[in-house]
Amino acid sequence: MNALTHQTPTDVAGGDVSSDLADPAFWRLPRDRRLAAFARLREAGGPVRFAPRTGSRTPFHALVTHADVKAASRQPQLFASAPGVTIPEPAPWAKAVFGNSMVNMDGAEHAGLRRTISRAFTPRLLAAAEENIGSVARRLVDEMTVDGPGDFMRSAGARMPFEVICDLMGVPERHRADIAARVDGASEYVGVQRRGRARLRIPGRGLRSLARMQLDMAGIARERRRAPADDVISTLVRADVGGRSLSTRELGAFFSLLLVAGVETTRNAIAHGMVLLSTHPGQRALLESDFDRYADGAVEEIVRHSTPIIQFRRTVAAECELGGRSFLPGEKIVLLYASANRDAAVFEDPDAFDITRSPNPHLGYGGGGPHHCLGAHLAKLEMKALFREMLTRLDGIRATAAPGLVDSNFDNRVRSLPFTFEHRHPNSSV
Repeated sequence: MNALTHQTPTDVAGGDVSSDLADPAFWRLPRDRRLAAFARLREAGGPVRFAPRTGSRTPFHALVTHADVKAASRQPQLFASAPGVTIPEPAPWAKAVFGNSMVNMDGAEHAGLRRTISRAFTPRLLAAAEENIGSVARRLVDEMTVDGPGDFMRSAGARMPFEVICDLMGVPERHRADIAARVDGASEYVGVQRRGRARLRIPGRGLRSLARMQLDMAGIARERRRAPADDVISTLVRADVGGRSLSTRELGAFFSLLLVAGVETTRNAIAHGMVLLSTHPGQRALLESDFDRYADGAVEEIVRHSTPIIQFRRTVAAECELGGRSFLPGEKIVLLYASANRDAAVFEDPDAFDITRSPNPHLGYGGGGPHHCLGAHLAKLEMKALFREMLTRLDGIRATAAPGLVDSNFDNRVRSLPFTFEHRHPNSSV
């Protein structure tokens, strides 16, 4: 079947919803309207072509079905991550200055670096990290009981993954406030359409945050070379790839990836989990009735339903066919995880939130293949630990309004989330 071609915004259902993913206005639509548009695109039966009307961006094909996204993810020799997985792609000069992120690599280069980094996460370090996750969750809920209701993102939602990542890496306490600000600055406008003068001003602000973060991490790395500790930074500064040590840019690029990706995705999943459990009291009651039994399923369903990363880009590396359409080298495709995770061909009643859903082969951590998320296991443990503490110690904890979302085409980002709780549980340790 030939894919549909969208050269101009396509009005659907009497002009109610646009289905043109190339139009920045699409990503400013309410999330439910975007999900409805994805459902219509899946009905096309294959990859859907979009052509931006302005600017220098090239046309792209959106893979909207679960089968197509999964197939492309597992064929990196045909659908490459280089030169970049985000829109727009990172400029060559930015890679030269800040280093190339592992998510933008392919083949032996990617495999070698990923193998080296995986070795840094030793069984002993991971075991300590798992124990620490519970401690961080308990401490954050301790603080919530003292501080009271407010903005969930400032209270625990954003802090949980940041503290866990910093502990695992070995970031000293004295650096954390500055690095947290750098993480926010570097990721604030990723995937956000900028207008007027902001198109020039805002990218510079994000790059300055990235540069400062890498300088901070470079300083910590120098400390660890002189005095190694039992942490990921110490392991990586002594690591090698193909017989050579990691360069400063390679270290900086990975530290940036771990801090930004490891924090952003998990904090957004946690926030959406709070919303989902607040708006689905039956599912919440089921989870609270036997947390150990239902927690794993709840975490998987939160990730599927919210899909923290909306899309990644790939570049066609060789002539091939997928989903009934032929592709030529150099063409761009988008892996639309947010659509794949609502595919009715795979998920019964896909818009429902069901913590007992089984099987649940969602693509919230990628579609498999060499770029499957390295931190998926830790992210799930963080979510379970924090929800266990909140649900068992804070009676009636819930979101009190819709989350403040960012209009991003890259991630399902939560800027703010008001929440409340009635009182501490009598069995609280505080």
